[in-house]
Amino acid sequence: MSAALRVGGLTPLTSLDYPDHLACVVFTQGCPLRCGYCHNPHLLDQQAAAEAPSWNQVLDFLQRRQQLLEAVVFSGGEPTQQAALVDAVAQVRALGFQVALHTAGLYPQRLSILLPHLSWVGLDIKATPERYPIICGRPRVAAQVVNSLEQLLIWERPFEVRLTLHPKDYTLAQVGDLLDWLSHYPIPHLVLQIARGGSCLRPEYQQITTPFSTAELNQLIQDSAHHWPRLSLRT
Repeated sequence: MSAALRVGGLTPLTSLDYPDHLACVVFTQGCPLRCGYCHNPHLLDQQAAAEAPSWNQVLDFLQRRQQLLEAVVFSGGEPTQQAALVDAVAQVRALGFQVALHTAGLYPQRLSILLPHLSWVGLDIKATPERYPIICGRPRVAAQVVNSLEQLLIWERPFEVRLTLHPKDYTLAQVGDLLDWLSHYPIPHLVLQIARGGSCLRPEYQQITTPFSTAELNQLIQDSAHHWPRLSLRT
């Protein structure tokens, strides 16, 4: 019998994590990245906390929410790190839910198995390839991310690419460089997300002393409109 999905938490209701759908979010345990601005550091380790729900408890919850929720979103952590995600997605679909995925694109081979069973994907791209080790604390992952992006570009369902920006990691010029690099790919919807302070993984990211201004980012979006007609800012 295969191992059950390691769950780090459950949000019973959201309308934000899968656009235009009522969903719950299952947070999976474990992530190989160490982004300084990470707001879920308790999900990084492989072992879930004792108070986290088991996968069987999540299934019990979903059985009670049939006909009330439209979808289940798997987030993390990094959901595709766990081989058990494939069986978990199949179980959720058997209950009649759509399935969405938040991923950093680190495991493209597993993503290729999952894509036929997913309804929507949010792909988090962290940096231009040469800056991945700086932003994420892990070398040699950019090629996997590009592989995942290329799979999504030929996928026949909607997805979005999200860029999370912390002023400790990025200047506006470096954001422009990232947009220029991504302009080589026909991405249908690109979202800029501003990282928050507070309970970040690394203490130096907790206080944002030089925040991006909305006006600056909106000007950047306007200047990039010829490449990105569907570039938006999510605050």
